[in-house]
Order: sequence, then C-alpha cells, then structure tokens
Amino acid sequence: MKLVILIPVKDPARAKHRLAPLLTSVERERMAWAMFQDVARALHGIAAQIATVTNSARVAGWAAGMGWRVMHEAKQVSESSSVDAASRQLAGEGIDAVLRLPGDLPLIQSGDVQELIGCALPPGSALMVPSWDLGGTNALLRTPPDLFPSRFGPDSLVLHMGEALNARAHVKIIQNPRIALDLDEPGDIARFMEQESETETRHLLTEIHIQERLARGVDQGTQEP
Repeated sequence: MKLVILIPVKDPARAKHRLAPLLTSVERERMAWAMFQDVARALHGIAAQIATVTNSARVAGWAAGMGWRVMHEAKQVSESSSVDAASRQLAGEGIDAVLRLPGDLPLIQSGDVQELIGCALPPGSALMVPSWDLGGTNALLRTPPDLFPSRFGPDSLVLHMGEALNARAHVKIIQNPRIALDLDEPGDIARFMEQESETETRHLLTEIHIQERLARGVDQGTQEP
C-alpha cells in the first residue's frame, strides 16, 4: 500500500491564538515550532513518504531540507480544506492512503506512528485516534485518501464518524494517550507538564517558567510586549 504521512502546518507566527491568555505572540510562535520539531523527531526513520502542506516559507524550507515533500498553498482557509486538497492530489497520483497527523503532538513517538501505518486496512476504511476529551480527531488515516471530507475543529470525532457513515466506510478507533494530547488550551499545557518528557516543547515551557504562570492562573498570565 502506498501511504503518505501528511502534516498540515500553519505559519508558526499565526498559530495557537487560544493560548494568548498564557503566552505572548513570540512564545506561541516558539512553542508551535517546538511542537513541530517534536513531531518531526518521531517521524525520523519511518518507512513512509512524509509531506507537509503549508503556506509558511520557514516550514517549507525546513521540510525540504529534511527530504519531505512540500505541498505549497497560497492561502490557508482551514485545516480541513488544506488536508482535503492535498489528499485529493495524492489520490490522483495513485497514493492508496494518507495519514494526517497534526504538528502539535509533542509526546508522539516513532512507535506510535508505526502502529498506525502498520494497521491492515482494506480500501474503504478509516482509522481515527481521538483527543483526550474524545472531542477531536488527533490522527486520521483514510484509504483511499479522499474517502470522505475532513471536519477538523470542534467535535471533529463525531463529525468524522458521521462522514464515514455516509461514505459506508469501515472505521477503526485506536486510543493512544500520547497522540491524544495536542496543546490548544491552557489546560492542555497543564496536562502536558504533568508528564515527564525529553521534548523541545517541555524544554521551552520550562525555560519560560510556565508552571508559575499556571499556578497564578491564566487571567494573570503574561502580557504581550
């Protein structure tokens, strides 16, 4: 099976606005980049083609240097539209399956990725890994890649299940605590910091004394410079 791992990446300078009560714009950009590096680390040595869809010159240049395929987009409308446009293109090129992974899973490990791409899924199938609260879809593998539309955002797991039902797709759900934790809200950061990890994200958050900010409460968090 010809499979591509697809990483949609927003310009780090525009990422993670929901963390504004806790982090400055510069810190949010640094954290977005650190999480992307942690995901890239987990993909090192994986026997699959890796592609990123992005409108960030910085991300594109770095990914090209790593040997990833870069799928440029002039304008980013939404993650769903980015992933679906890239998936349609890949399907048209004869790719059998696409695994979408977001760039903000700092705890993900190579073994987690191997587990997902190693699942034997027949055509007309989808594999989903929920977020920790069962609201989001933190990993989505579809075969074929354009089996049904993406619905990333609030309640995406339920919405993706509905789309899969409409497409008469077989769905496999895998629970994975490392993939389940993406960092979108201050509470996600608190949950992340409860776990020991040797990640770029943790090093950065420790450097900026995030635990002290969390203890004060997000309403007393840092101010924009």
